[in-house]
Amino acid sequence: MVSCALNGPGMSDLDDRVTSWLQAELEDNLDEDYELELGDSPLSAEIAKIYQGNPRPTLERSKYFRELLKLQSELIKLQTWVAHTGAKIVVLFEGRDSAGKGGAIKRITQRLNPRVCRVVALPAPSERERSQWYFQRYVPHLPAGGEIVLFDRSWYNRAGVERVMGFATDAQVEQFFVDAPAFEQLLVRSGIILLKYWFSISDEEQQLRFLTRIRDPMKQWKLSPMDLQSRVRWEEYTTAKEEMLERTNTPDARWYLVEGNDKRAARLNCIHHLLERVPYTEVPHDPIALPERVFDPDYERKKLPREMYVPNVYGHPADAG
Repeated sequence: MVSCALNGPGMSDLDDRVTSWLQAELEDNLDEDYELELGDSPLSAEIAKIYQGNPRPTLERSKYFRELLKLQSELIKLQTWVAHTGAKIVVLFEGRDSAGKGGAIKRITQRLNPRVCRVVALPAPSERERSQWYFQRYVPHLPAGGEIVLFDRSWYNRAGVERVMGFATDAQVEQFFVDAPAFEQLLVRSGIILLKYWFSISDEEQQLRFLTRIRDPMKQWKLSPMDLQSRVRWEEYTTAKEEMLERTNTPDARWYLVEGNDKRAARLNCIHHLLERVPYTEVPHDPIALPERVFDPDYERKKLPREMYVPNVYGHPADAG
């Protein structure tokens, strides 16, 4: 595509080199998407047998990439608007283990500035944090003006894993249901745009994803003892989820459910909805021009010791700056 746009009669060697460079850049950008997609590699033959007679539905790959790039270009506009206006956005990602929260977060942040958009994924609370007001450890991670914060799991741990696994008492859980709507109302009144997504998958789909992780050495790190217990306690988690959604779905902070059996469609649907819920506009800016490099005829570049360089195991020798 790039070559067609640039090649033509009378193109110089320099133009050809520029064309080749642009082509390589385009391919590198596409490779970044494919590298992420490696996390969704085809199921092993053993696991795929479970799907016999029940094909696994998924969005066609070329369409997925086309739509993803469109949505990511809009996310860049959203980011620019947030930085320009000083807006504050908080997005919570909750849901079943392996439901696709992390994959959606990766596609949202993939092309954004980490100084504007950051991810918060807190570990289990320390002894000190367990003695604090429950919401206290989340407050320092809330956005300042011009920031987007994505919570990969959030204060809703108390209504989910802590409740089901017995890490919180019935009284603590009940207090959470009283406090959470009030806490979120305060966030919204302070000017924060708050969005809450629950990623939902079927019992069968979660089982298959867990089996995939168990058999894939590059995915085994994703499985924790808590994840495995979520399989055992599927119905308990379902009951906890239903009460959580019922008691914390408020006009100030509504829940939005993302159907996650088709990972690709789930990501696109979530990003599309997020963009619709934020009243961003395109921010006009002056054209960017690359300034001329200043050359000093007396400057001599120093030779650096060879041992300072990382060994060039894979690339071609080059004279880097």
